[in-house]
Amino acid sequence: MKMHSYWLDTAPPFAAAAPGGPEGTADVAIIGGGFTGLSAALALAKKGASVVLLEADRVAGAASGRNGGMCNNGFAQDYYGLSNVLGQERAALLYKAFDAGVDKVESIVREEGIDCYFQRVGKLKVAAKPEHYDKIMRSHALLVKQGVDPETRLIPRSELGDEVGTDCYYGGMLYPKSANMHMGLYGQGLAEAAARRSARIYQNNPVTGLRRLSGQVHEVTTAHGSVRANQVLLATGTSRIGPLGWFKRRMIPVGAFIIATEPLSTEQLDRLTPRRRNITDTRNFVSYFRALPDNRLLFGGRARFSSRSDPASDAKSGAILRQSMVTVFPELADTRIDYCWGGMVDMTQDRLPRAGERDGLFYSMGYSGHGTQMATYMGAFMAEVLDGRADLSFLDRGEWKGIPGYFGTPWFLPFVGAYYRYQDKIR
Repeated sequence: MKMHSYWLDTAPPFAAAAPGGPEGTADVAIIGGGFTGLSAALALAKKGASVVLLEADRVAGAASGRNGGMCNNGFAQDYYGLSNVLGQERAALLYKAFDAGVDKVESIVREEGIDCYFQRVGKLKVAAKPEHYDKIMRSHALLVKQGVDPETRLIPRSELGDEVGTDCYYGGMLYPKSANMHMGLYGQGLAEAAARRSARIYQNNPVTGLRRLSGQVHEVTTAHGSVRANQVLLATGTSRIGPLGWFKRRMIPVGAFIIATEPLSTEQLDRLTPRRRNITDTRNFVSYFRALPDNRLLFGGRARFSSRSDPASDAKSGAILRQSMVTVFPELADTRIDYCWGGMVDMTQDRLPRAGERDGLFYSMGYSGHGTQMATYMGAFMAEVLDGRADLSFLDRGEWKGIPGYFGTPWFLPFVGAYYRYQDKIR
C-alpha cells in the first residue's frame, strides 16, 4: 500500500518550473501553487501581466492534489438551513458561483487541452438516515421554487438501487452539473498552461518574508531569492509556512483522508456505482466515493477529526475508512487497498470561502471542502479583481473575525470530533 496521493503518484512532475528562486520585479506575485494560484496565474498571464508564482513544495501538491477528485456544484451544508442563515438571496448567489466554478473548470480543460478525464457524471447526495432525506427534500423544494437549480432531482430509496449498489441509504438528491477528473493531471495542466504564457512558477520556494513597501507593492522573499511585486495574491490555504499569522487564526486545518482500492472489474463497478456518480453522504463524519479512471474505487471521508496528515496518522484513518467502505459495500471485504493518503482542508467557521484585501494583500482561501471548483473559479475571479474589473460583494459576510481561543494550533479538534460523532448517532 502506497502512503501517498494517487493523483500525485499517477501524474508526471511539472517540467516547466523556473529554476532557482525569484528575482527582479513582477506585476503580480502569487503565493501558493494550488488551483487558486495556478488559475489566477493563467488568467493574469493571459491578460499580459508579468506573474511570479511561489510554491513551497510542488505545484498542486497540497490540498489540490490530495482531495477526493470531485468537482461538485451545490453546498456540503443543507441548502435550506444555509438560506436561513445567509438569507435566500445571498445563498442563491453563492450557489450559482459554485455552479460557475464547475463551468470554469470545464472551460479551462477544453481551452487548454488538459487531458485529465473530466466528466460531468453528477453528484448524488445520499441520506444516511431517514430523517436526513426529509432535509434533502426540503432543500430540493427550495432550489426548485427559487429557480436556483431546477435540474436537481430527488432519488427516493425505491430507485436508489439504480444509482448505488448498497442498501445503507434512504434516498438522495442528484446534482447533474457536478463532474469529476484526475486532480494531478489537472493541476499539472494548469501549471503548464500558465507557464506557456510566460508565468514564472517557482517550486520548492516557501515564502519566508513579506514586506510592504507602499500601497499594494510588496517585497516577497524566499530562501532562494526575492521579487518586488506591484500586487500580491495569497492563495495558501492552511499553509503553516510563512508570515501569515493573521490568516492562520481564521482557518482551521482539518484532516481529510482517502483510500483507493486495487483495480476492480467493470462488472463489479457496475454493481457498486452503475452510473459512476460522485457520491457523498449526509453524516458529519462524511463518507464519499467515486470510480477512478483505472477502475479503482476511491473512498474518502473525515474518519477522524485530526489536524495532522503523515503516514502514521493517515494509516489510522485509512483503517477506519476501510471499515466504512466494507459497511457500505460488503463485497469489498477482501479487496486490496493500494493507496492511502491524507490532506488538510482549510475550514472557516461557516464553511464558506473568504476573499478580499488586507493591508495591501489580496487573498482567496477557506474553501472548506469545496476547493476544486471554487479554487479554480476564485483564482480566475481574483485576476479580475486585481485588474479592477470585478468586486467581491457576492462573498461579503462582514468582518472576517478570528476564531476565539485559536492561535494556529487546533487543540479543540478532538472535542469537536467527539461532539459530531455523538450527533451522528442521535440525529
